[in-house]
Amino acid sequence: MQEIRNQIELLSYDYFLETIQLRRHIHQYPELSEQEFVTARFICNTLKSYGISSKLLLNDTAVIAMIEGQNPKRSMIALRADTDALPIEEEGNSTYISVNKGIMHACGHDVHTASLLASAYILQKLKDLWEGSILLIFQPSEEKFPGGAIRLIKAGLQEKYTIDAMLAMHVSPEIECGKIGMKSGKFMASTDEVYINIKGKGGHAALTHSFVNPVLIASKTLIELDKAFHAAMPDEFPSILTFGRIIGEGKTNIVPNDVFLEGTLRTFDEEWRKEAHKIIKKTVTKIAKEHNGNAIIKIANGYPVLINDENVTNICMQAASSYLGEDKVEKLSYRMTSDDFASFSQEVPSLLYRLGVQIEGKELNLHSPTFDINEKALEHSPGLMAYLAINLLTNINR
Repeated sequence: MQEIRNQIELLSYDYFLETIQLRRHIHQYPELSEQEFVTARFICNTLKSYGISSKLLLNDTAVIAMIEGQNPKRSMIALRADTDALPIEEEGNSTYISVNKGIMHACGHDVHTASLLASAYILQKLKDLWEGSILLIFQPSEEKFPGGAIRLIKAGLQEKYTIDAMLAMHVSPEIECGKIGMKSGKFMASTDEVYINIKGKGGHAALTHSFVNPVLIASKTLIELDKAFHAAMPDEFPSILTFGRIIGEGKTNIVPNDVFLEGTLRTFDEEWRKEAHKIIKKTVTKIAKEHNGNAIIKIANGYPVLINDENVTNICMQAASSYLGEDKVEKLSYRMTSDDFASFSQEVPSLLYRLGVQIEGKELNLHSPTFDINEKALEHSPGLMAYLAINLLTNINR
């Protein structure tokens, strides 16, 4: 394994400048969820240049491809990268700034895609040195419910391919460049979208006897919801219920008929998640009725809890320590953020790990118009994923 490790590392370093160019091209031409047509074609053409055949799925927005090593039926590992961008206007003056107005790769999916393409290049070059099969999944629509992962599952991905384990990577600006982070077990929270329409009776703000004020009801609803949620929340299951949007189309002297609240619920336990739904509905309905109003509540089920399989994580942690050095592999805590890779993790033993892309001296946040990465991470990222995949092929079914 040491010899193949050295060859992977050499190829990863040799392909570094090409990987940067791949990332910059994808970054410059971002596409929103369910619209990744140009990105998908670019991926297919790049794979073709490596001698890898691919196919398009999900209305030509998803790409899958297979690399077969020796004894291809021995085991199969899937490697996934998400490809969509966000509706954000990029700020900055880089030579590869987004040319698509109002669209930006602000969550690193350009990095994930470029890195997986480079991993494919390495694995294809060395396919005579490893056994098994590696399925490449370039997945659209991670940023938009219901997510590309569940759509691929429903399209029959698992019925067609017997996948023994899956890997994915996500950039992390909090982690030093050159390092990665992993956590076994529950890693990222489930996420649901909460929509509440508080219905009152509008009128002139001075005629207090003539209206039912939905603004007042909404204010009390938020306070009482926060109390009820935290009173019921089990200590062992970190959870949040946060509202980020309130819309009431009134004026200084006009009380509106409706106020709309929008928020997110995130948990780490499915039973508590269901109970939280009940608490939200019960509390909102109660407060509205107490003030002679009504409420319409919609909770859109989003991504489930992302679970990193213990065996897969242990294999990869040992392999990553061998590839990068033990001091370069951090053990992480849980995250309240979500990723639709969780849908895969509910079906197949999986691991999503974090890639350090920190730029020293800069505070860069995901989903912000100034987000960028330390491209030095692309020197080792493709080789690392290739090495993890080969280690999983060797050890997953032992």
